[in-house]
Amino acid sequence: MQAHAGFSIEHHSSLSSSNDRAMVCAEAGMDRHWVVVDQQSGGRGRQGRVWSSPVGNLYASLALIDPCEMRFSPQIGFVAGLAAHLALSSLADLGARLKLKWPNDLLLDGAKLSGQLLEGRSQNGHLFLVVGIGINLVQHPDETPYPATDLATAGVHFDVETVLKALCDAFDHLLSIWDRGQGFSCIRQLWLDHAAYLDKAIEIRTERGVVRGRFAGLDAEGRLLLQPDTQTQEQGLTTIEAGDFYPLDLVEPMRPQKG
Repeated sequence: MQAHAGFSIEHHSSLSSSNDRAMVCAEAGMDRHWVVVDQQSGGRGRQGRVWSSPVGNLYASLALIDPCEMRFSPQIGFVAGLAAHLALSSLADLGARLKLKWPNDLLLDGAKLSGQLLEGRSQNGHLFLVVGIGINLVQHPDETPYPATDLATAGVHFDVETVLKALCDAFDHLLSIWDRGQGFSCIRQLWLDHAAYLDKAIEIRTERGVVRGRFAGLDAEGRLLLQPDTQTQEQGLTTIEAGDFYPLDLVEPMRPQKG
C-alpha cells in the first residue's frame, strides 16, 4: 500500500494491535501515518472489549501528532465516524441505510458495520493520538450485544485498499473542516445530519446505571443530550459524556416478560 492524500501507510499481515503499533509510530515522529493489518491477535474496542479480527475486514489505526489541544481531542471520534461514513458513501450508494450511532459506531441497516477506538498520550509537551477503525467488509461477529453486519452481506464488495484510500480522502477533507477543534460546530452538524435514532426513545448504560429517554442531540462539546423519561420538559436535558447506546425497540425484546 502506498502513501495517499498526505498520509503514509504501513501494512502488516499480523499484529497484536494496530493501535499499539500506531502509538509507537506517533512517538517516533510519524504524523498522519496509517498502520494497516490483515489480522489482529489482541484487537480491542471501547472499555477493553475484545474486537473480533477475522481476515478480510479493514483494521487500520491512524497516528496523529499534536492534532489539537488536549481538551479538543475527544472530538476526533466524531471526525473519524464521519470519515468512515463519507468514505463508504463515496464508494457505494447506501443513502439513509448508513447511519452514525453515538458515540463511535457506524450502522448499516441498523446493524453495526464499523467501530473505533481513540487512544491518546501526552509526553514531552506533545499529544500523541491514535484513531483505530475497524470496518466489516466480508465478515462480522455473531451473538454480539448489538447486532452486527458486513458490507458483503449487504451485497457491497470492496477490498481493503480501496476502502482505505477512500478513508484517507475523507479524513483529509474532514480534518481540514475540523481545523484542530475550531470547526467542531460544523463537524457536529454533519454528524447530526447522519445520526441514528435522533428524537427516538433510547437507553444509555453508564457506570452509574441505566437511563432512558429521548435522544435530543449533542451539545457543543459532543456530549449526548437526553430528555429522560423521569424529567419534564421544563427541567431540561441530561448531558451524558460516556455510555453504551441502545434503541428501545432493540432492548425491549431482549428483556424477559413478566407473568
